[in-house]
Amino acid sequence: MEITTEETLMSPQKIQISNYTYDLPDEKIAKYPLGNREESKLLVYKNNEITERGFQNLPEEIAEGTTMVFNNTKVIQARLIFYKETGARIEIFCLEPLSPADYNLAFQAKGASSWKCIIGNLRKWKSGVLKMSFTYEGEEQFLCAEHVENLDGAHEIKFSWNHTELSFSEVLELTGRIPIPPYLNRDTENTDLVRYQTVYSKHEGSVAAPTAGLHFTDSVFSRLDKKGVKRAELTLHVGAGTFKPVKAEQIGDHEMHTEHIQVNRESLQKIIDAGNQIVAVGTTSVRTLESLYWLGVKIMSGKENPYLLEQWDAYSLDADCSVAAAYQAIIDFMERENQTLFNAATQIIIAPGYTFKVISGLVTNFHQPQSTLLLLISALVGEKWREIYDYALNNDFRFLSYGDSSLLMKS
Repeated sequence: MEITTEETLMSPQKIQISNYTYDLPDEKIAKYPLGNREESKLLVYKNNEITERGFQNLPEEIAEGTTMVFNNTKVIQARLIFYKETGARIEIFCLEPLSPADYNLAFQAKGASSWKCIIGNLRKWKSGVLKMSFTYEGEEQFLCAEHVENLDGAHEIKFSWNHTELSFSEVLELTGRIPIPPYLNRDTENTDLVRYQTVYSKHEGSVAAPTAGLHFTDSVFSRLDKKGVKRAELTLHVGAGTFKPVKAEQIGDHEMHTEHIQVNRESLQKIIDAGNQIVAVGTTSVRTLESLYWLGVKIMSGKENPYLLEQWDAYSLDADCSVAAAYQAIIDFMERENQTLFNAATQIIIAPGYTFKVISGLVTNFHQPQSTLLLLISALVGEKWREIYDYALNNDFRFLSYGDSSLLMKS
């Protein structure tokens, strides 16, 4: 039975994912980036109208005084390929640190670090320690991987290496591969080391790029600055769950993955000062901005664990306070706790029926059918998402991570 719009607004958990699909031919998926980042196409949706521009024209479409918010996470070389003595290939995909659990400390760790991982070809790795050799300063070094325990669909892996002056971040740079999306159906190439990062990436931790930011160049930033567009940065480390397909028929039966947020007081204050003129760059920035509002609400209402926003909290918490009040609550909390950074985690799902609290617009690529990201787009522009995607498909726009871009203003 199809759920009506009225029922969706009352109970977003009953949304049928089959109602959020479209035909995406393989030839529409961009397998490689363009030679110049800013030469991608830009679909603009404003005032219920669709127009087509080039991404280099984005500054002309952003109103003076707007604050654009960017996710400055950096993709790590999270894919590690080991070979057993039998020749069996074992792929270990690092998801998030366990010991130390803090991202910065985990990347700075020397000698050993434990991570939550996904393992490819696990059936060939019954026991024993995997070993990989690599070269550092002309000498052979070794990285070892030991299976510690199963973790509900993932695994705890302890990594150790013999050159104890090397940090785990440096070890990954020497041994790992950039984890490009699986739907590209190709191996990582040298160009991906640069092009699967934004030019403003800073904080290591993502296993997938915030791809809306891949189009930005220094030239585009210069023109935004001249226009009087302000900028703020925050960090959400993108997890492998971003590629997790929705297999449940109803969204209420889909479990969202957890992603980690980090933001400083300066950025929180910039968002307060922006009022209602916030354009997020990427769905990860949207998820972070909206999650921070609800975490502020939790702090104000004295709810337990102000560091975690669960999947459906945004649909049950009291939303009477302003964005400024919620964000100020986080700043005040940080001052009480003597924190320079607010670190939290979110499982928020943004679906039709959600009322956006922070953003007025979004720069984003074109997303997969039946994905939680497509639900977010529908929450922003309503049923117009179908017309937007039909236009893109019929006018040679390139789709997914290395594809073209769009500027979508809230309906």
